[in-house]
Formats: sequence, C-alpha cells, structure tokens
Amino acid sequence: LILAGGKGMRLRPYTTILPKPMMPIGDMPILEIVFRQLKYSGFDSIILAVGYMEHLFRAYFGDGSKYGLKISYSIEENPLGTAGPLSLVIDQLDENFLVMNGDLLTTLNYKNLTKFHINSSSAATIALHSRNVDIDYGVVHYDNNNQLIKYEEKPVIDFSVSMGINILNKESILRFLSPGEFLDLPDLIMKLKEHQHKICCYSEDCEWLDIGRVEDYKIASDRFNKNKSKFLK
Repeated sequence: LILAGGKGMRLRPYTTILPKPMMPIGDMPILEIVFRQLKYSGFDSIILAVGYMEHLFRAYFGDGSKYGLKISYSIEENPLGTAGPLSLVIDQLDENFLVMNGDLLTTLNYKNLTKFHINSSSAATIALHSRNVDIDYGVVHYDNNNQLIKYEEKPVIDFSVSMGINILNKESILRFLSPGEFLDLPDLIMKLKEHQHKICCYSEDCEWLDIGRVEDYKIASDRFNKNKSKFLK
C-alpha cells in the first residue's frame, strides 16, 4: 500500500499543480521511481491510497501494466491519516505487506527489509535512517538545582528517524482498525506495542530523502540526476 493522498502543503507552490508523489525527479515522477524499485524487488501488486488530485494518478499510471505491476486505487473521501487507509483495503492485502509514503527517494533494499520482518515474526517492522544535526550553539546541561552538569560546544546529535516505510502483519493489526476512522501509523504502532506485540526496527546503509520540503526536493533531484543507476537497476 502506497500512501499518496496528501496535499503536500510544504511543497507549495509546486503542489498546487501536481500532487507531491507526482513531482518530477529527473525525467519521471518520484512515484514512478518507487514503482520501478518495488518491481525490481519482487513486488507485483500495489494499492495506491489517493485523494488529492486522484485523477492525475489514474491518468498517468493507469493499471500499472507498463511497469509490469497491477495497480489499483483506494479513494479517500476524507483524510484518514497514514494508517486509516488500511481499513479500506485490509482484505486485499497479504498476510505481511509493505506500507510506505509515495514521496521518498531511497536506495533501501526492500527484499532485505521484508526478509528481516518475516524472519523476526514481528507484528510491525519500521525502516530507520540515521540523521545528524549540527547544533551551532554551546549546549548547557544542568540539574534540578540549577547546577552545571556539562557544557558542550557545538555538538552533533545523532538519532534514528522513521523512513516512512514499514512492513505490517495483517492479523496483528486487524483489531485496531475501524473503517473510515482517522489513524496515523505511529499511533497504530504504539497500540501494537501497548498490547505486547513484537515491534522491530530495521536499519541499513542507504540513501534516503523525503521530498516534503522545497530544499529536500531540490537535493533529491540533484542526487538522482547525478547517479540514476544508484536508484534504478
């Protein structure tokens, strides 16, 4: 299931003309790059969860036959979040299925992610990416008594972020879905955890960019154009 129903507000004015997953990276929409990568990784059936400008997706991608894929469409009459769309198509999904955002440029190995999820027998697997943030100030740490603990001059903070790519187990999530109810994936994941389901995280050395902001879109376009073979086999 590929989530492609958002309005892409942070990418305006571009997204007043095109939905965000249809934004061109090089000579094709970023969503087409995702389709080609998934096909290469062995996926053959995709559901597009669409809403905003859904007619453009249908007109461009059709039934997916030109990519060797079967593409169907799930229409959101009202915004349902990143997990709510699952409730509309759950009976069409395999026992373990991929759910991801449609505006990502990545070199993630989808085969390895899927294999990791199945071998771990988890209810959900979250693909992670490492990010570094440079702090341009002196960071002061102090205790409840206002006593200095330590002083860091311009530290670099390392952390892991969700790539917006997940593998879910259908049987595990069924009880948490209600047709037409708004639900985000982080909330669904936390519900699984609260009910003692196994949640795994997967990391690998790969490229990853979310094109949600104008500056990120420009970086993604530049990286793709400089090395297309890195993203498309």
